[in-house]
Order: sequence, then structure tokens, then C-alpha cells
Amino acid sequence: MSGSFTVMKPGLQTCVQELPGRIGFLEQGFPFSGPFDAWSFRQANLLVGNDRDTAALECQFLGPTLKFQSDCRIGITGADMRPVLDGKAVPMWTTTEVRAGQELALGAAIVGARSYIAISGGIATESVLGSRAVFHQAGVGGCALVAGQDVPLGNGTEANEIFTIPEARRPVITSDKRWSIEALKGPNDDWLSEEMIETFFSADWKVQAKSSRTGIRLTGPEFAFSERALNKNADHGHDPSNIIDHGYPLGAVNLAGQTPIILVHDSPSTGGFINPFTVASAALWKLGQVKPNEVLNFRCIDRAEATDLRAGIDAATRAGVLERV
Repeated sequence: MSGSFTVMKPGLQTCVQELPGRIGFLEQGFPFSGPFDAWSFRQANLLVGNDRDTAALECQFLGPTLKFQSDCRIGITGADMRPVLDGKAVPMWTTTEVRAGQELALGAAIVGARSYIAISGGIATESVLGSRAVFHQAGVGGCALVAGQDVPLGNGTEANEIFTIPEARRPVITSDKRWSIEALKGPNDDWLSEEMIETFFSADWKVQAKSSRTGIRLTGPEFAFSERALNKNADHGHDPSNIIDHGYPLGAVNLAGQTPIILVHDSPSTGGFINPFTVASAALWKLGQVKPNEVLNFRCIDRAEATDLRAGIDAATRAGVLERV
């Protein structure tokens, strides 16, 4: 049975997201979008019997208050925003039954940055360019939720089983404000000096407040460049970090002058700056949970390890991880 919910308070840029995102439109300037922390997103959907890629809500730093207009099941994962249903605490990483007329409220994130709310049947907003994922800055697929908005839901399955995600299969959202981020060299690591490459993987990099779903800006050591960057053809641009416009991979550590910016889900797909390193796809979920002023330490891995990490996360986001309560 389909239904809806009403937004009583929108939270901070709460958006509808969906996997795999908006595929096939990079050349037209449309990013992938999709959930920042796909691990938590998919586990939330599993809890309510949805396909793991079904449209759900991403809540950033401060969660929303929602009033449900129909019976449904919800699953909340990711950052701890102390969710309550009609004032009573709701367990995270566990299925919760909701009745029509009840209100769900999420507060500020205690640990982590983004929570995910999946609802049985999924969110049934209009699909734009093949996806319900919201690119808020451009208004593609809609925008962040606003107070008074009614959001439609799809048809959920008739089920009354309660599930939980065992703690050992959940993403570890650290509370010590320091994150280890797996990254690979390339595609433009040869534009940096060998000493700088070593420095990148040994230094502390602080997350700037000026970070978003477009890019994570970092503060750290000054970059040193190789001969290739310092003595290049004029068509590459005057700054050592400039290069002839080329494609940017998702997760690229993009170097604009002396400011490294990790390009994430709403980032541009091409430009004229080098990308000396790329965050492994299996580590992107961590970037969705970091907060300003937290510290990143990058760990150098190769493609084989990146593939193994990706396989591990894929296994942790399948129905087999669920336990009945």
C-alpha cells in the first residue's frame, strides 16, 4: 500500500537520494549524485524490505521531523541523530513499525555527519534523467526538503518482521575525529615530487568548514611539484597544478593551486587541475561521515586491495547481513 509523509521540519539540506545515481550524463554536466554513504544507505533499505538501491532520505548534520500519513516501516542508519517517534527513542540499525499520524524527529548528529531514513516502499518522487537522486545546488531531481512538503511513497510489501544489522557488519563511524582513508596514486601523481607523494600519505589533513557534497576541502602541508609540472608546455596553464582540461574521477584528490579538494558525489566531471590521488570507492562512505575540523590520514593502496575492500562492502550490504529480532 502506498502513502506519504509530511515534512514538519526539514533539517539541514535533507535530500532524497537513490543508487546508482544519475548515470550517463557526465558529458552534459550532471554529476552522479546519490547517497554520500552508500553503505549506511543500503543497509537502511534492507531493514524495511526494499531493494537496497531504493530512494531514501539523506540527512545532513541536523535531521528532519516527519509526520507519516500512512502505516509503514522505517530503518535509520548512519550518523547518530538520536531519532524519536512520538517522543520515544527509536533504535538505529533496526526495523521500526510506524503508524499513520506518528511523528519521527531526528536531532543533531552526535557521531558522524549523515543519517539515512529508508521507508518501506521507498520514496516515489519523480525520476529526472533516470534517477530520483537530488542534485540540490542545481535543483536537478528536486531540492532539499522544505516544511509543509508532502512526499509520496511507493508500495511497500506486507511484512511484520523486525530486523537488525549486527554491529560487526555496520560501518564503523569513529568518534575520535580522525579517519584513515584508503587512496590510490594517480592519475596525475607524476606531477608531484616523490617527496611530496610520501608527505601526502604521512601527513594530517584537516577538513575545512567549506566542504560539501561537491568537494571536501583540506588543509595540510604545502605541495611540491615535479619537473613535469614546473617545466610544461604553455597550453597546460601557468600554475604547476594546472593541466589541459581532462576528466575527473569520482573521489579524485583535485589540486587547485595549493588547496586539495576531494571530488565527491555532486562534483564537476572535468576541469583543468591535476588529480594526483584518488580515494578508493570503498572509502567514499567515510567522507560522507566526516565533519569540519576532523582529520584525514590517507593510506596508500593498490587496485587489488581496492577491489577487495569494495567486495567486502558489497557483501555487507546484502540481505544476508540481516538478523531477525
